[in-house]
Amino acid sequence: MLERLDYVKIAPRRILDAGSGPWRDARVLQKRYAGAAVLALDFSLGMLRAGRRPLDFLARRPQLVCGDLGALPLAEGSVDLVWSNLALQWAGDPPAVLREFRRVLTPGGLVMFSSLGPDTLRELRAAAGARRVHAFVDMHDLGDMLVAAGFNAPVMDMEMLRLAYAQGEGLLDDLRASGQVSARADRPRGLAGKSLRAGLRAALPREASFEVVYGHGWKPAPDAARDAKTIRIFKRMP
Repeated sequence: MLERLDYVKIAPRRILDAGSGPWRDARVLQKRYAGAAVLALDFSLGMLRAGRRPLDFLARRPQLVCGDLGALPLAEGSVDLVWSNLALQWAGDPPAVLREFRRVLTPGGLVMFSSLGPDTLRELRAAAGARRVHAFVDMHDLGDMLVAAGFNAPVMDMEMLRLAYAQGEGLLDDLRASGQVSARADRPRGLAGKSLRAGLRAALPREASFEVVYGHGWKPAPDAARDAKTIRIFKRMP
């Protein structure tokens, strides 16, 4: 995503890192756009607190905001760049989130995001069952959502990443350590028990796929034509 910023001309005065987690990206954006005010927003107060460093009081740091992506606690037209790195896939209503991104952007402002596509964790889905693994939105559908939310010149891109593990259980350890557990509303709520764990150990392959989807779009100026939108889609395969 940072590499994509090299190809757009933008000098934001205020940046929103939406779904910032421990605000790693917010720090990088603050260095890249030294004159900009950066807001790091996350639904988890614990995540925001986790980003603190011992000497933060000596340096300029992002402003921390605890809030919901679907109901941003920001004024309309208050930021010039909305940045959202691997957060949109956890939203229960992605179209509502994209509408909120558009609302808080200034005219001519840019939204840039990444998410996960439906082929993500397909090996785990096959081993554990579909109800135990989060379902992800297709790249083309996300592009349609960008258009429906009112963004101009939307561009979608995708790449497949594959991680190899010495043991299949390493994937489960990685997901657990990074907090990426299933967010499905219909997931089984009872205790899984040792039998499921043993079955997963036997069934999991030593490779995991991640379909990473990238997108960006511009909030049109008030006098821009709203019906002249074309989605540009690029696919990169290993």
